[in-house]
Amino acid sequence: MTANRRLPVIGICAAGSNTGKTTLINKLIVELRERNIRVSVIKHAHHHFDIDHPGKDSYEIREAGAVQTLVASSKRWALITEMQRTPHPQHEADLESMIALINPDYADLILVEGFKNAAIPKIEVHRPILDMTLTSTDDSHFIAVASDAPLTIQTQLPVLNLNNIKQIADFILEVINYK
Repeated sequence: MTANRRLPVIGICAAGSNTGKTTLINKLIVELRERNIRVSVIKHAHHHFDIDHPGKDSYEIREAGAVQTLVASSKRWALITEMQRTPHPQHEADLESMIALINPDYADLILVEGFKNAAIPKIEVHRPILDMTLTSTDDSHFIAVASDAPLTIQTQLPVLNLNNIKQIADFILEVINYK
């Protein structure tokens, strides 16, 4: 692993839920893969979530009290950490720690969904029909707004067409100075 290589990070955020952040990230992954750019994703979950299920050995191991369980095969591996069992439980996941877990030999770019208060370059997904405020007006880390309609709120940021994935991918690659 190339531990000293820092991958570029771009956040995809919105003022609220159900704005299309995951849809945008999925479309960006496809577009960037077509350009031979490998993308890793860190997704913030606001609620209790589980990738493991009762009846599976790994679930039973974790439920028995393991702090970390790593499940591995020749196809994939997943590390599950029970944060409340660590020496320093946190109220919220630490994005920098999560970024450090991404292997820079496996990716060219990290897209982060959520973590809207993080000090990383971010694109705000905004749909005027949802009548939400623009989060980007109060945060200097936002670099653009991706909208599916003309904005009803003024911004000095570039406004990207949410339905034009090629345009958004081009913008991201320009921002990260990808050659």
